[in-house]
Amino acid sequence: MRTIKSSREIDSLFRESRRISTSLITALIKITPEGRGQDGRVAFIAGKRMGNAPTRNRAKRVMRETVRRAGGPWPGVDVVLISNARTGSAKPRSLDAAVASLVERAGINS
Repeated sequence: MRTIKSSREIDSLFRESRRISTSLITALIKITPEGRGQDGRVAFIAGKRMGNAPTRNRAKRVMRETVRRAGGPWPGVDVVLISNARTGSAKPRSLDAAVASLVERAGINS
């Protein structure tokens, strides 16, 4: 899975992306820049307000697995998934539905 690791790129996504939210996850979605090819990438963010490091790591791990099940990363788009307080403890089926909803609302073809 290709991930976005550069803080400069993540900052750019926060400024220039379309934001879509569900009760479990927020997504920032931006079309991949032309010069970089059509490989889609994903970043996972769990802020310090969520809790301690194990809690944040669990939320990111859960989101990574949910994206794998949903067929991501998706060609032609960069996606940042931001967890909230409910993400780490949510049932896999609920997270799958949340990501499916985000993908559908964003018009991403998987």
